[in-house]
Amino acid sequence: MSETLILATGNTHKAEEIQLMLGSEVEVKDLRSFPQITEIIEDADSFEGNADIKALTVSKLTDELIVADDSGLCVQALNGAPGVFSARYAGRNATMVENKARLLKNLDGISDRAAFFICVLSVVRCKKVIKRFRGECHGKIIYEEKGEGGFGYDPLFIPEGYEKTFSELAAEVKNKISHRARALEKFSEWMKSQ
Repeated sequence: MSETLILATGNTHKAEEIQLMLGSEVEVKDLRSFPQITEIIEDADSFEGNADIKALTVSKLTDELIVADDSGLCVQALNGAPGVFSARYAGRNATMVENKARLLKNLDGISDRAAFFICVLSVVRCKKVIKRFRGECHGKIIYEEKGEGGFGYDPLFIPEGYEKTFSELAAEVKNKISHRARALEKFSEWMKSQ
């Protein structure tokens, strides 16, 4: 019997990515299982705070193990921006096309393009945060999009030690080195120890 894990996201890409990483021992369900949750307002000033908000909101409806992640891109030359505003960098209802365009515009003329993706996982059971896990993947922002795969800022980010963007790398490779993979690896080890 596999453990059920509720992932506090409506992002099917994230759910699929996490299911692939955790394997068949865990059944990952996303917010499609909870249609009564429409939008969760993430208004904390930290990745940890936003992850907690999402997980605790879902925990009001179930005592299953809930995991929420908040992740984003932090660019050194932009003082860590877009950071917690990664999904709405160009405005509250901005598309990822608009967010990526704003990022490139703000980096115009800047040669230091060091950046990292961060992922914070908040684990909640019975309406309490019981654990948090953090993963980072360092690299750089390139000058124009490359690749068709992935989502978000993936076509603009080349991880350290690679010459291809997250969008160009095979899913198996990205799922081993990404910020989410690193946080999930810690989470997975913790799950096995429980």
